[in-house]
Amino acid sequence: MKIKRIIKWSALAIFLALGAWLFVAYWRSTNDCDRKTALINPTKAIVYCEYGSPDVLKFEDVEKPVPTDNQVLIKVRAASLNALDAYMIRDAWLNRLIFGLRKPRDTRLGRDVAGQVEAVGKNVTQFKPGDEVFGICRGSLAEYAVTLERALVMKPTNVTFEQAASIPLAGLTALQGLREGKIQPGQKVLINGATGGVGTFAVQIAKSLGAEVTAVCSTRNVDLVRSIGADHVIDYTKEDFTESEQRYDVIFDNVCNHSFAERRRVLNPRGICILAGMGGAGVKGGEAIGRIASNIFTARGLSSFTDQKFAPYMTKMSKQDLIVLGELIQAGKVRPVIERTYTLNDAPEALRHLDQGHARGKLVITVGEESR
Repeated sequence: MKIKRIIKWSALAIFLALGAWLFVAYWRSTNDCDRKTALINPTKAIVYCEYGSPDVLKFEDVEKPVPTDNQVLIKVRAASLNALDAYMIRDAWLNRLIFGLRKPRDTRLGRDVAGQVEAVGKNVTQFKPGDEVFGICRGSLAEYAVTLERALVMKPTNVTFEQAASIPLAGLTALQGLREGKIQPGQKVLINGATGGVGTFAVQIAKSLGAEVTAVCSTRNVDLVRSIGADHVIDYTKEDFTESEQRYDVIFDNVCNHSFAERRRVLNPRGICILAGMGGAGVKGGEAIGRIASNIFTARGLSSFTDQKFAPYMTKMSKQDLIVLGELIQAGKVRPVIERTYTLNDAPEALRHLDQGHARGKLVITVGEESR
């Protein structure tokens, strides 16, 4: 009985401590939207003060950022949207746990950036004012943004700012995922979800590695994937690739909308299925969480008991990989697919389009005087 009481009171203590932590965390998770102060060096940016739909995005004045000793200040010329941007603003319990229980702590949106170096911190050695760069930062949907030196590389001279801005997250996701597949020349590779930002890069990178590429897309995108090098195309509105007699050495699954058994059926005995995503920005709430959980847990279990491998991974910032992507584009082996460009003040409209889940390639935000 004594042990039971100890367990009971311990559980109660843990419950109360967790409740207290949640209460404090809830009220401390705020942002600076309500703390308006006079701006010394105003500049334009997209901000969001509450969770919700793209309607919560605002185009307004903010204080121009100042780089720390290890940072670079960028005059943004272009940025691009990713599924992450659509997820971050949603009013979902997982978002609140990660980004702020009551309000989003970070009110700035955008990760992909391309522009010119405006200023550098005293410890920065690789860049100087005027350099044209691209890479990853926080809050790239703005006229100015700061990021660490290691998150940037020089922009190839024959690549536009708009093209460079479309590369970072989508390109890194495709490159690092295909690397998990250990692709060899002549292997059969299937790209499921071939026409979004990640998919269009994956088709072209797989081709550059010498693979025979099959792209899965809808009817309206058949010509697009053929134009970027797909050897074969499967229209998912007419055919389910998991019911085909064809077998693949590598499946780059950017959608994860089939069961593990279905995908195993079309994998070669020692094939690899790369779990690259869960369907892009159009996948909502619980469905996205379910696909993520399945990728993490079920995949690892299956890979332990079969020669067929299911490989989940996390995209990582890599300066060297950004350089590789820039070289592929400079050499003409990869061509960024940009569906449409928007000005900075039209970023909410661009995010609405992305959130519908049918964007073709990348949506790019151009930044400049015309955005005011």
